[in-house]
Amino acid sequence: MRTSPNALLRRPALLAAATLATLFLPALTLFAASHPPAIESAAHPYLGFDRNDYPGDQTLATFRQHFDFVGYWITNPPEETANSWTGKRALLLSHGFGFLVLANGRLDAQILAQQKRHKSPAALGREDAFAAIAAATREGFPPHTILFLDQEEGGRLLPEQAEYFFGWTETVAASSFRPGSYLSGQPVDEGHGQTITTAKDIQQQIAAKHLHPVTLFVYQDACPPSNGCTLTPPPVTASGTPGAEIWQYAQSPRRPEVTRACAKTFARDGNCYLPGSSPADKTFNTLHLDLSVATTPDPSHGK
Repeated sequence: MRTSPNALLRRPALLAAATLATLFLPALTLFAASHPPAIESAAHPYLGFDRNDYPGDQTLATFRQHFDFVGYWITNPPEETANSWTGKRALLLSHGFGFLVLANGRLDAQILAQQKRHKSPAALGREDAFAAIAAATREGFPPHTILFLDQEEGGRLLPEQAEYFFGWTETVAASSFRPGSYLSGQPVDEGHGQTITTAKDIQQQIAAKHLHPVTLFVYQDACPPSNGCTLTPPPVTASGTPGAEIWQYAQSPRRPEVTRACAKTFARDGNCYLPGSSPADKTFNTLHLDLSVATTPDPSHGK
């Protein structure tokens, strides 16, 4: 997803610094160049990558040797004014990729700015959902494809954020598509020994309000539970979020404060590039990636 150090920064911007849960996992492992491609081993986890900019037609054959699915933006990615993924679905499908269909969400400051202009957060959520539905339809995604709302800010949602979020997900649930969300699975300290994750907050609100289910794509890049920029990650169940179906376990650039234990798996500039690629390969050593593991090779069911 990210194409620059400032693009798609996943930081808990509204709450206190994250407090990591105490999770003990095996020592970190590095990807070996001789590791078999994901498409050749049924026992291999389902791996995917995402980035803001489309990586180029010429990269797809190589990426397909390692990845089962790709993050596919149907709106402009965060902090971008254009979407280079538009029109690429058929080509990606011809290479056998599954999809994570992504739609950009609003930051709290943007929601509040629209509220001052007399547009309610719920109305804004519905408006953005209709735009995502129209874009997914134009791109040829079939009915029942899961559309993932990109919720960047972590911790417990503020009231206006929750109104926007569920305005979006409930609108998608009423369409031919299904709602999902990319959100934080990293614990945030709420004081008095209590922590919360955005994923847990969403799950609790859905249960309390009897809302439609939302498929969870969680980001939790802290090491552990992540083992960094590697093609041999822990299973999705190690993410710390029960019920999550996709786990983004490595981000570019890495966050130094939570990735010290796996820093050596990243490049010197802090980014994650295709693990195992040759240092002389200028193509794949300039395309920094976010890496995910999923319970299915087509997490959005978008084929």
